[in-house]
Amino acid sequence: MKEIYLAGGCFWGVEEYMSRLDGVVDTEVGYANGTKENPTYQEVCTGITGHTETTYIKYNENIISLEQLLNKFWKIIDPTVSNRQGPDIGNQYRTGIYYIDKEDLDIINKTLEEQQKKYDKPIVTEIMPLKIFFNAEEYHQDYLKKNPGGYCHIDLSK
Repeated sequence: MKEIYLAGGCFWGVEEYMSRLDGVVDTEVGYANGTKENPTYQEVCTGITGHTETTYIKYNENIISLEQLLNKFWKIIDPTVSNRQGPDIGNQYRTGIYYIDKEDLDIINKTLEEQQKKYDKPIVTEIMPLKIFFNAEEYHQDYLKKNPGGYCHIDLSK
């Protein structure tokens, strides 16, 4: 099994979208690469902690490759917008790809280069090693499964 952390705005939609992909075996939402240990959602929303809403993804690379997974991810975000996705605004909504396996960086950069060809503006999605990740509160986990009519800025049919 492989793991990657993806930030694409509100983590509810990213988690739900990724959890539907064949080969994704587990997802959790949380807060990545900030400065405060175990932040609350309210603290993250202030922008002071520096965390981004992020989805942890465990996947079976024999079923879905990292490249395939990332190509799905690029489809659901606007990688040219800083600190915003859809109507959600703030640094916690920035986009990011946070890796734990340094060998994944070549594939990540390959998909980035392919995506950049589709845009006139530069892609601002962060690509960096995962420094730290804290699980979000339980009510955020699998939010759209628990609340099927809940808010989501992502087109889950893509």
